[in-house]
Formats: sequence, C-alpha cells, structure tokens
Amino acid sequence: MTTDHPYVYHFSESEPIRFDGGELQGAHEQNFPVLQNQRGSVYLIHLDPGGIREPHWHPSAWELNFVISGFARWTVLGTHPDGSYHNDLFEVGPRDLVFAPQGFFHYFENASATEGLDVLVVFNTSTQEPNDDIGIVGTLNSLPRSVLAASFGVPVSAFDQIPDEIKPIVIARHHTGTE
Repeated sequence: MTTDHPYVYHFSESEPIRFDGGELQGAHEQNFPVLQNQRGSVYLIHLDPGGIREPHWHPSAWELNFVISGFARWTVLGTHPDGSYHNDLFEVGPRDLVFAPQGFFHYFENASATEGLDVLVVFNTSTQEPNDDIGIVGTLNSLPRSVLAASFGVPVSAFDQIPDEIKPIVIARHHTGTE
C-alpha cells in the first residue's frame, strides 16, 4: 500500500546515490517538505562488504545512527567529559544505536566481508548531506602539503598520492593496495 500523504516519505521510491562502497538515500527539507524549518533530516546508508562511511565531522549537527541490519565497526574521536581526548573504537549490530556528538570526528565501516550493512542516520539539521559534512579527503586537500608534512613529521613527498580534487566521498570501499 502506497500512502500519498505529506507526513510520509517513501525511501523505497527514492533513487539512491550510488558510490563505490554502497549507497545513500536521504529525506530532508528539499525533498520532504514537512521537514522545512524543523531542523531534522534522515538518511539511509547501505554499505557493501568492504564499504566505509568516509571519516568526517559535522560542524553544526549531532547524529543518531540506528543499525538496521549487519555489523559496523565505529571510530569516534573527540574530547570527553573527563577532559581526555581519545578515540573510541567499538562494534555494533542490529538494533544498536550510536550517537556521534556535534563536531566529533567519526566514521563507520561494514565489519562483514560477506554481508551488507544498513544504517538509518538521524540528524538535528535540515542541511542536505554532504553540505554539513567535512570529510577527511576535503580536509587534507584544504591544507598545503608542507603543513601536512610538518604535522606528520614526514617528507612532503609522503603526500604525493593524495588526490588533489576536493569533493565529498561520503561512501568509499577498502582497497587492497594492488589496484
């Protein structure tokens, strides 16, 4: 039964955006008018085996991630109430909920080599992805190679293989290094 109502969004009828490691579908104020001025959006992320949600952070939003199916490996980097600054690494599965605080650097990847991963992500912003998403590729490309080299304590040539095109990756795939 298909309901045509302003309070209903049909992910099943929206065209996903395909990436090398999976796909993304979103309900936001541009395509779901009821969200206009509500400061909310929802995304359905599917990661294929080997899929990775690009490491990123959101300057103006937190996010709640609900694992629908599959298993995810998470990394969250940020400051903590005890004043420490560290990575939190953990795995989650179906029906688990993960919170990524506003401004915390984070990513997740499909922990399975054979099964897909589906995650529903809820944001407290109506900004369409990836417009509130600062990814690692864009971040590295916004810095001069000499600054990166000084920060990492390596020669500038260590960054020769980083693509110099600044674009959102959003979803990628693990590569073996032989490709």
